[in-house]
Amino acid sequence: MKFPRQANASGLNLYLIGFMGVGKSAVGRSVARQLGMRFLDSDAEIEASEGRSISDIFADEGETAFRGKERAFIETGHPPQGVVVACGGGLPIPAGMRELLLSKGIVVCLFANPDTILERTLGSDKRPLLRTEDPLERVRALLAEREPIYMQTGIGVCAEGRSLSEVVRNVVRVYRREASSRKQSAAPAQRTS
Repeated sequence: MKFPRQANASGLNLYLIGFMGVGKSAVGRSVARQLGMRFLDSDAEIEASEGRSISDIFADEGETAFRGKERAFIETGHPPQGVVVACGGGLPIPAGMRELLLSKGIVVCLFANPDTILERTLGSDKRPLLRTEDPLERVRALLAEREPIYMQTGIGVCAEGRSLSEVVRNVVRVYRREASSRKQSAAPAQRTS
């Protein structure tokens, strides 16, 4: 698969993970602009390749099939370098996804509290997992299940009670620190005589 070139094509990919409604797409777009990278949203990319909505994929094929499409996107559906990817909320959860994401680039997890998440997602027809009588309870239950995996996978950045620019600044700082650290650890050790 051939991908268009972008300004910082050699930069390590950045994957933003976290629950739906924490701001991954808004933060990702701004971070990509600051870093001179391309922005991709995994859900939007899957919808475009499938020619239908996430809700339709869930309804027609189920969650397991959708998670398989997410895995395929992370494995081969985007450039190997130079992109910021906003990942769907459940993308890092299936077995092996944590390791796959970490092998592909730097992973940052955004966090927010359940009330904020519900406020941001209520009324959206793009949230099939929240189509329930008590969406706040569903958010809490899913967060309890997913947060330990999020925390093991990515470096946490709080998105609660902070402006977009503050969150973006923190994510860029973490990305640059981690990219520098990886570059140093990958450099061959200098020999001394």
